[in-house]
Amino acid sequence: MSRGQAGTVTLGVALLIGSLHVRAADDARQIVEEAQKRTDAASQRYEGLLQVFDAKGKIADKRWTFERLGSHGRSKAVLRFTAPAEVKGVALLVVNHPDRASDQWMWTPAIERDRRIALQDRSTRFFGTDFSFEDLEERDVDQYDFTLVGDDAIDGAACWKIQSTPRQSKSSQYTRSIVWIRKDNYAFARIESYAKDDLMRRLNYADIRSVQGIWTARQLEMTDLKRASRTRLTLDKLEYNVPLKDEDFTLQAIRRQ
Repeated sequence: MSRGQAGTVTLGVALLIGSLHVRAADDARQIVEEAQKRTDAASQRYEGLLQVFDAKGKIADKRWTFERLGSHGRSKAVLRFTAPAEVKGVALLVVNHPDRASDQWMWTPAIERDRRIALQDRSTRFFGTDFSFEDLEERDVDQYDFTLVGDDAIDGAACWKIQSTPRQSKSSQYTRSIVWIRKDNYAFARIESYAKDDLMRRLNYADIRSVQGIWTARQLEMTDLKRASRTRLTLDKLEYNVPLKDEDFTLQAIRRQ
């Protein structure tokens, strides 16, 4: 083989590898878009039981209600604690945007004060749970790049493994995430979130059922790998497309409730 032929072969392999990367990215994005499409709903409401397990296995229970108007990065949500007594009434208002990080405000009725959650504070734990403030926001697929990295199985269900990388790196505490999406119903099965090479959090989805035609996990468990603690969220009285108003998702509204 001449040097010219070798160069042609090398270039051909490089072009093939390049095209495979493009195809993997295209396939990954299409999978995520389909998963997003299948969960599209005008609104959502549920009651949640949070069980926080520390490294020694001790449990602290919390309860909240959740309401969301809109979906997929074009939505507003209110999360409000209903128990225990020391956090009852504390609320988080999240206004999600399709092209940037969300705006967040927290209302604390005991001191009658609201506080804007700054972007640099989104990595902190939300009221003693293993969810960070950032984990409670919703982002559109256009804020990420995706790559299909393989196949796997979670709880016996075949899944695609997809890497997502935020396009605006300063807007997230995570430099990348690995997402498992089920092949049978496009439901999320697991998300592992990294800061550089360190695995920070793992979110597992369980008890996946069809609710009004939308495949939904009725139980989510977030594990903080650094703290060796985990929080289990169980959804009850879950409904989609419930009548909600835009004016219910303002600071004035959560102060009144």
